[in-house]
Amino acid sequence: MGLVITTGACDSPREQPDPASAADRVDAVATAFLNGFYEHRPADAAESGFPGAPLDRFGDFGPRSAADWDTRVDDWLAELNAIDVTELAGSTAAITYAFTLERLQSIVERRVCRMRLWNVSPTWTGWQSRFVSAFARQPVERDAERQQALARARDVSRFIDTEIANLRLGLELGYLAPNHNVAAVSDQVAAIAAMPVDESPYFDPARRANDEVFVDAYRAVVEQDMVPALRRFVAFLDAEYAGRDISGVAANPDGTACYDASVRYWSSLSMDAETIHATGLEQMERIRAEMLGIAREHFDTEDLPALFEELRSNPEYTFANEQAMLDYVNAAVDRAESAMADWFAVVPESELIVYASPPFEKDSGGGFYSSGANPDKLVGYYKVGTYNPTGISKAGVESTAFHESWPGHHLESTITLSNEALHDIQRYMWISGASEGWALYSERLADEIGLYSSPVSRLGMLSNEAYRAARLVVDPGMHVLGWSREQAIAYMLENTAEGYDSVAGEVDRYAAVPGQATAYLLGSLEIQRLREHARRELEADFDIKTFHSKLLANGPVSLPMLGVEIERWIEKSQ
Repeated sequence: MGLVITTGACDSPREQPDPASAADRVDAVATAFLNGFYEHRPADAAESGFPGAPLDRFGDFGPRSAADWDTRVDDWLAELNAIDVTELAGSTAAITYAFTLERLQSIVERRVCRMRLWNVSPTWTGWQSRFVSAFARQPVERDAERQQALARARDVSRFIDTEIANLRLGLELGYLAPNHNVAAVSDQVAAIAAMPVDESPYFDPARRANDEVFVDAYRAVVEQDMVPALRRFVAFLDAEYAGRDISGVAANPDGTACYDASVRYWSSLSMDAETIHATGLEQMERIRAEMLGIAREHFDTEDLPALFEELRSNPEYTFANEQAMLDYVNAAVDRAESAMADWFAVVPESELIVYASPPFEKDSGGGFYSSGANPDKLVGYYKVGTYNPTGISKAGVESTAFHESWPGHHLESTITLSNEALHDIQRYMWISGASEGWALYSERLADEIGLYSSPVSRLGMLSNEAYRAARLVVDPGMHVLGWSREQAIAYMLENTAEGYDSVAGEVDRYAAVPGQATAYLLGSLEIQRLREHARRELEADFDIKTFHSKLLANGPVSLPMLGVEIERWIEKSQ
């Protein structure tokens, strides 16, 4: 499902209203929505790099604030629906309209999930992880900024008490998080609370400040307000909140409707659980055939499960320690950056900071990219999951590095953020189907470029793609089709080279964020389809740099909108 706005002229002449008035209305709604979103969810700006979010507090997800937010979303949606889209034909405002409308519609549809009532998440959607990113990006150079940092630190206690109240309401109404995630989050938050204050990730603003008065005041807030609040949350989970035994969201009220809405929200496509599951099984067969080719040629075997186990357990194929893994990742990132000019017309000058996940996030799995909010320089952050490096196979690490850095998220993000011709909503909001689809496409593109250092890494690329195919099998399987957590873990171990710890962390992530895991391969398959379609139509006139530019021209918009952009390019080029 997606919105398509035509850009051709009307068939019959009629008096046209001033198109600028419609464009101005679109601009006003999109701007209000963007600012309102980050006002409602300030911590999310640490991931997107949005420069206008409040820095003195976190979001308020209590019942009154949530109701106010719903009203604002409904009003913005009504304003957009009142605009005659034919007045926007051929304008950049048409793209902004389509993107903004899609986001608002998907937010409304996803209300059925009641996510705020059961958001106990060990991955990036958990508040304990959001706080780490927010405090790491908190500016403290000026006195006014340091006062904002103190105010935000003091707000942690209020935020946590609101979360506890929300979860209690969820208990009453039957909206629960799965018990394995409850246990993981309890461990994570308890670990943060137990840290020496100066080592806490939430103490980061004070570590960066050259102001003893501020540091002492900040330390007092952590000791007297923040740590007791963290302990209250852990005590609540341990004493009152067991969670549900079933991993899938279908166990919650309206769970199947929540899953369908979540798939739309994350991927921008409307697909039911059975279709997604079948697509995953089909893609897994294709990928396994490719993996068998590498296994036969380079490892003299056709026994993929045995080969995967060898790659997981043989020290030759794992990491001796965290630093060895970070060195391996950085080498891949540097190799990728140096090759981009041959494949992209625009490669913005930027910096990428690669760092290890903090120890308390051992259950979060994988790697995560976020944009910086530095107005003077394009900076990105690639957080590498390094927990238990001797249990992490080298096989998929290069592929993940290309996914998160160049030509994946970091390149896509810097191209978008540096494109000042785009409306800000297209620079600072995104749809996972296009964004994650691009990053997964980038893993395959890296193979075309010749970035993989060994057959093990190329097998890891296919293993990572199999990982995403497994997500299409496991995510709807677990959320709607009755699969258990153990069944999901077993399927992924059988079909990929990833280790148990990595797979278990991923499955727990899927349980916490229904539907999000489907966006990767669904998006990548659509991008691959569009590329092949353009190549076939344009033949000798097909240019890969231009194709990439067209895909990234409007930011990470919906997959149907990408299709419209590529079709328009084909028509103009023929």
